[in-house]
Amino acid sequence: MRVLSIFGTRPEAVKMAPVVQELARTPGLTSLVCTTAQHRQMLDQVLRLFNITPDVDLDLMRPDQSLSELTAAIFTNLDPVLRDLKPDWVLVQGDTTTVMAAALAAFYRHIRVGHVEAGLRTEDKWQPFPEEINRRVASAAADLHFAPTAWARQNLLRENIPAERILVTGNPVIDALQAVAQLPPTPEITDLFARIGISAARPGNQDSSPRLVLVTAHRRENFGQPLEDICTALEQLAQIYGEAVRIVYPVHLNPNVQEPVYRRLAHIPHITLLPPLDYLPMVHVMKAATLVLTDSGGLQEEAPGLGVPVLVMRQVTERPEGVEAGTVRLVGTAPQVILSEARRLLDDPQAYTAMARAINPYGDGKASGRIVQALLSAESNL
Repeated sequence: MRVLSIFGTRPEAVKMAPVVQELARTPGLTSLVCTTAQHRQMLDQVLRLFNITPDVDLDLMRPDQSLSELTAAIFTNLDPVLRDLKPDWVLVQGDTTTVMAAALAAFYRHIRVGHVEAGLRTEDKWQPFPEEINRRVASAAADLHFAPTAWARQNLLRENIPAERILVTGNPVIDALQAVAQLPPTPEITDLFARIGISAARPGNQDSSPRLVLVTAHRRENFGQPLEDICTALEQLAQIYGEAVRIVYPVHLNPNVQEPVYRRLAHIPHITLLPPLDYLPMVHVMKAATLVLTDSGGLQEEAPGLGVPVLVMRQVTERPEGVEAGTVRLVGTAPQVILSEARRLLDDPQAYTAMARAINPYGDGKASGRIVQALLSAESNL
């Protein structure tokens, strides 16, 4: 059986890496990898970390590329790959433009599609944009749906997807996180912590000073005033806590993020702006953090796996399991709300412990094995 895994961004690569590794060591399978390189720089460091060499690299990233241009490029360049490699299965992960276009391209070629991290929904097509529509399209094309949680499975059942086509596997991001968290810090990571001014040897830093607050914010729906509001909240947080807190913000390369963040925060004491971090140092920063402020999807799953509370700077989330479990809290982008919730966790040990010790609902680190075994079983049943 020939399985072609297709991905294009760093989050996809992180979550697919354990699956690709499991495919490669499974007898009776030929594992192939195609990258679109939707995000070139951030993708390549994950491939190096997990020792994955793509069989095909489409290298489609272009400056200021629109979603329509990227989608057209994926269709045009991926179709001959599918024609020549003739995979039995295409695996895609999540909700990027690569996922949507690859799932449709495989469907056009009558190739079966497995969708990893299937069933996430906000029921608002504009939030997150364009991911909510991307994952709905992928679900329509998929033959097997690897849902990370029972909640995601219920979403798919409501859309009339047959129960036998859905398997709750957990999220392979936990597989990747557990593997990478055990790796020792590199000299570059040690230097990074020295620059920030904290010790990496004290996970959580809850009882030590200064404490680390990790920030990521880059979603399209937060471009403009919402991102300005987030910057206002971070500036106020830094002013209130001074030496007691270090705010670290790896800034996405998108100019819509770079310009306002550097304009507003570059000269604020105790805020460190960084280029996007490779996955290994990012995991080490998460391990040392007291708190995460983010609009990302992946960090909502990863940080709770390390016992770190997450405040989600969005209006809705497609990962309500974390909210229900108490590992994450939705706070939106209003400065006063972000500031109030961050201060509550920084100042109230009881509130902090309740979130830090909540059980992560996203898996046990064995999702990759379940996905591969489901493919083997499906080969004889579909």
